[in-house]
Amino acid sequence: MFIQLRSLLSEILKPYQNLLITKQLHSLIITKTTLSNDPFYATKFIRLYAINGDLHSARLLFDRMSQRTVFLWNSIIRAYARFHLFGESFLMFRKMLTSETKPDNFTFACILRACSENLDSQGLKRIHGAVEVLGVRKDPVVSSALVTAYSKLGLVGEASVVFDEMPDPDLVLWNSMTSGYGYSGCWNNGLRLFNTMRSMGKQPDAETLVGLMSSLLEPNLLGIGRSMHNFCLKSGFDSSPHIGSVLVSMYSRCKCLNSALKVFHSIYHPDLVTWSALITGLSQSGENEKAIALFKEMNIMVVGNKADCVLIASLVSVIAQLAVLGHGTELHGYIVRHGLDSDVMVSSALVDMYVKCGFLPTGLLVFRKMPTRNVISYNLIMHAFALNGLPFDSFRMFEEMLMNGYQPDESTFSALLCACCHAGLVEYGQVYYKRMKDEFSLEYRIEHNIYMVKLLGMAGKLQEAYEFIKSLAKPVDSSVWGAFLSCCDVLGNSEMAEIAAKWLFENREDGSAYRVMISNVYAGNGKWDEATKLRDRLTKMPGISWTNVL
Repeated sequence: MFIQLRSLLSEILKPYQNLLITKQLHSLIITKTTLSNDPFYATKFIRLYAINGDLHSARLLFDRMSQRTVFLWNSIIRAYARFHLFGESFLMFRKMLTSETKPDNFTFACILRACSENLDSQGLKRIHGAVEVLGVRKDPVVSSALVTAYSKLGLVGEASVVFDEMPDPDLVLWNSMTSGYGYSGCWNNGLRLFNTMRSMGKQPDAETLVGLMSSLLEPNLLGIGRSMHNFCLKSGFDSSPHIGSVLVSMYSRCKCLNSALKVFHSIYHPDLVTWSALITGLSQSGENEKAIALFKEMNIMVVGNKADCVLIASLVSVIAQLAVLGHGTELHGYIVRHGLDSDVMVSSALVDMYVKCGFLPTGLLVFRKMPTRNVISYNLIMHAFALNGLPFDSFRMFEEMLMNGYQPDESTFSALLCACCHAGLVEYGQVYYKRMKDEFSLEYRIEHNIYMVKLLGMAGKLQEAYEFIKSLAKPVDSSVWGAFLSCCDVLGNSEMAEIAAKWLFENREDGSAYRVMISNVYAGNGKWDEATKLRDRLTKMPGISWTNVL
């Protein structure tokens, strides 16, 4: 009877039951059976509570158990790690070390993964020390977890040391190291390891190829990507949905959209990741309309899943470039319906989209409704105010950002100086330029210097702008001198223009645009001979026109 009941309840306690059913089943076991203190069921219920987000009930159940197996400890450690409560996860791990139950290989695999997700390199090294002390370093599960954790933190050297010390690594460990090189962008080391693996008679599987192809991030690696694709075809791995998804992503990153589309259409049921890879590839290659159309098709074809925040933010940015508000409002509706508006990246992209479409008030409304903000979202709205001739709104937003504890970055001051430049607020610009270095220890970038030159020059202070350029660290970027020359052009100051032009002609191979500018200055001052000489030195491109034939 006991065995039958245990078997029946094991079948009932499948994962992904909802919280109400979990609690009802738990109550049934407590009140109607003698299994309430059975660690087997406690482990299952802790897992179910964690899946349904009720960590409080999971912890209460764990604390009530007098007999704690390694599986019970693992379940509560994993429960906290699942929700990124790494402090609690490490606390339970430390308690386990002082208990009668010693951790097993899966305990270490879980806590090592928590270290990598928490970006805790010091914690990872301490756990590695515990692994060595307890003598489980040669365990394949622990070794694979160490290699993966080190790799995800960019410590690929430490990962390779762990791998090299294994006398006979299994396929999982080979795959972990191959993927580790992929995480770090070391595609050449990954390819070398792949060749070594084959020379030793080890047969790769789909995961090996996924780890290797994921590291091919640059268009110049397309040839290697094609070779790996051919290997997949010869080895029969092309039918794997995971391989298909990675191939679509690889071809999309390498800007080879014809091949990406061909692979995509060969997949019987492309998953959400595959759709996202192709849509992102289209948008990054400038095929914006196709990307939007494919996203709409995805929503029809992929039922029960929603796009992730990265894809949505990318699509919103595409619409911002097109400045097509109709698509933007449709996508905004999708975002709200699927609860994605709480993501700061998505909401920031929406702010940018509305501003670029000319709807600043709507962008500001989205900004004000954001549950969380970051420096990027503040920078976007400050820059929007700047471009719309509202400098003091930019300044107020800056003060609000500081008051809320956000640290400004270089883009923050680009927005502020842009606001000053558009409104001709020289004194404010000088103050913000000085604060950037003195108060926030930020390094000036080219655009900050350009803004200061334009601010001074367009205010008629060409001599100050010239002195400012001379005070900059050498070599001064040609775009700074170009900004100064454009101010001279607007103000018709040929003497200052000649100084800028002399530097530009001496330091740039192609000075055509600047020759036209100084020629205009000469013409404006009646110096026709000088203007004609400069014009004659320009090589003109023949005009080109085209007609759409319907």
